[in-house]
Order: sequence, then structure tokens, then C-alpha cells
Amino acid sequence: MILTIAGRELRSLFLSPLAWVVMAVVQALCGYFFLLYVDIYLQLVPRIGAIADAPGITAMVVAPLFSTAAIVLLLVTPLLTMRLISEERQKQTLPLLLSAPVSMTEIILGKFTGVFVFELLMLLLIAAMPLSLLSGAELDLGLWAAGVLGMVLIVASFCSIGLLMSTLTAQPTVAAVAGFGVLLLLWVLNTAGDSGNELFAYLSLLSHYQPMLRGLVDSTDIIYYLIICLTCLMFSIRQLHVRNGTQ
Repeated sequence: MILTIAGRELRSLFLSPLAWVVMAVVQALCGYFFLLYVDIYLQLVPRIGAIADAPGITAMVVAPLFSTAAIVLLLVTPLLTMRLISEERQKQTLPLLLSAPVSMTEIILGKFTGVFVFELLMLLLIAAMPLSLLSGAELDLGLWAAGVLGMVLIVASFCSIGLLMSTLTAQPTVAAVAGFGVLLLLWVLNTAGDSGNELFAYLSLLSHYQPMLRGLVDSTDIIYYLIICLTCLMFSIRQLHVRNGTQ
């Protein structure tokens, strides 16, 4: 049933003008910044050519692109997740869904899978942009792969947090604003971590993402994102149980 619900959610996204607009805006912005970073690199090549151990095109183009893509996706993901549960409540279809022969866990995992797959499609297009440089440059595919893994993990966290916010309100707009607020808070916690607070540094989404952009894949960072996803999904399931008990 998880795949059935995920397929239904994915079809709903593809039928939504908002989802297509989000995808178009994300690709346009990332494409623009990709070309911008390539242009900057070409301008700097004469200067860094004589420097020993100078950063290559992967560090100067791919890593900044993936960093920018994460920020863009942070901004747009709440627009995709806001309707997952809140719209069901707003349209009074949630009781029908809860009365179906599916568990709360299947509902949450199905909706999460649907929106996550949609975002993976956007990530696939973003990850393919640097590969166009292979015809004329040598990429560090290990660094590229680490960055892609980081994007997948951080987007999964975005989706799970957005889904949790959607379970807390019947208003999709409120869910979007709340999701954006939580994501932004977890993102900028990195600045507090820079001042010496290790707890804030650990809780920051950005502090676990940056090492992967440098090609450093640590199990601690992977576990952090998995904990974020599992925690948000568990609270989402719990919230559905609460809603079912009150209706």
C-alpha cells in the first residue's frame, strides 16, 4: 500500500501546476548558477594554473552548484509538502483516508515517498549538469558522488520536516510557512555553531552537508540525516493517530 499511496501522490504532483512551476524554477536557477560558476572558473584559470595544488573544476563549480541547489530546494520544498496532509484535512478527505484498510505508517511513508521521488527527479537533473563538463574537462567523480549523496540526504530531511508540519495544521499555507521556518532555523544554526556552541553545530543541517561537498563522507553525518527523517516520520505517524482519535 505504501507504493500505491506514493504513486497516487506522485500523480497528484505531476497534475499540479505548482509542482511544474517549482521544478521549472529550480532547474532555471540551478542552470543559471551552473553557467555562472563555469564562467568564473574560466576567468580564474590563468591565475590558478601556476598555483601548486590549485582547486580543480569540481571544487570550483560542482561543489558551489550543489551548495546553491540545497538552498533553492530548502526554499521550495515546503511548497511541495504543505498539502500532503493539511489539504486532506482541509477538503475533509482525511477521514476517508483513515478509514481505508491502510495503517497510519503506510499513509505517512507513502506520502513521504511520493514527494521524495518527485524531488529526486529534480536532483537527477541538477546532478547531470556537471556531467556535461566531462567532454572538455576532468571531473573528480568521487567528489561529485559525495555531493549527490549529500543532496539526497538533505532533501530527504527537508521532505520529512515538511511532512511533519503538514500534519500539524489544516491550512497548507500555514504548513508551508512553518516548514520554511523550521528548515531555515536548522540551516542557520550553523552560524551559532561557529561561535563555539557544539550542540548547535551538530543540529545544523548545513554543518553535516558541507563536508560531503568537500568529498568527506562520514557515517556521523549520514546517521544525523537518518535520525532527522525517522524522528519526523514517527511524529507524523503519531500526529495522525491523534487526529484519528479525535475525529
